[in-house]
Amino acid sequence: MNVLAVILARAGSVGLPNKHLLPLLGRPVISYTIEHARNAKSLSHVVVSSDCPVVRRLAIAEGFEPIVRPAHLATSDASVQDVMLHALDSVECSSGFRADALVVLYGNVPVRGAGVIDRAVRMLADTGCDSVRTFCPVGKWHPAWMSRLEVDRVVPVQAGSIHRRQDLAPLFLHDGAVVAVSRASMLRGRSNPGDPHAFFGVDRRGFETQAGETVEVDQLRDLYWAEAVLREAAGENVAMSPTVRIAS
Repeated sequence: MNVLAVILARAGSVGLPNKHLLPLLGRPVISYTIEHARNAKSLSHVVVSSDCPVVRRLAIAEGFEPIVRPAHLATSDASVQDVMLHALDSVECSSGFRADALVVLYGNVPVRGAGVIDRAVRMLADTGCDSVRTFCPVGKWHPAWMSRLEVDRVVPVQAGSIHRRQDLAPLFLHDGAVVAVSRASMLRGRSNPGDPHAFFGVDRRGFETQAGETVEVDQLRDLYWAEAVLREAAGENVAMSPTVRIAS
C-alpha cells in the first residue's frame, strides 16, 4: 500500500500553547513524532500539517514535506477529518503520489510504543477494515465508578455497587498513538461533513496498548510525565531534576 502519514501540529492550544515546540530533554516535543514516523517501515510518504511557520521549517530540516494549513483548519473547532482531507488533496495535487491509506500522527505525542504505527497499518491491510486505532484500558476512570454532582447530591451514572476493579467490565479509550484509515473511508468524510468521525468508517478495528505506553502532551504536567517515561526508557535516574523549562 501507498501510505500517507500526516503529522498534525496546530499552533494554538487552550491548555498548552505551542506545545509542539516546547523543549523536552533538549528537543521540541514534535521531534519525537517525527522520529517515530521516520522509523516506521510501513509509511510511504510523510508530511507535517501546521499553521506554524516554525513547525514547517522544522519539518523541512527533518526532510519532511510541510503542508501549510489554512486558518479555518487551524481553529479549536476544526476536525481532524477536514485537516486530513486537506493534506491528502495538497499532496496528490502537487505530486504523482496516490495514497491507498492514511495515518494520523499527533505531533504532541512524544511517547509511543515501539512498532505501534506499523502494527496499525498491518492490521488495516490484513483485515481490509475501514480504520484502526490504539486503545488503552480506562483503569479507575471506568464509567461504572463515575457520578454526576447535582448541586451536592451524588448521582451514579450507572446504578450498582461494583467495588473491586477486577470486577469491572473491560473498557478502553483511544490513546492517540496512531490512527490508520483506508482511502475509501477517508473520502467518506468528504460526503459526510456533519459527522467529524465519518472517516473512521463502518468496520472500525483497534488493538490494546498498555496503560502509560502512550503519553499525549496537553497540559504542563504531561510534559513532566513524558520526560519521566523517556528517562526511564533510556535507563536514566527518573529522580533527576527535570530539564523541561517553560519560558515565562
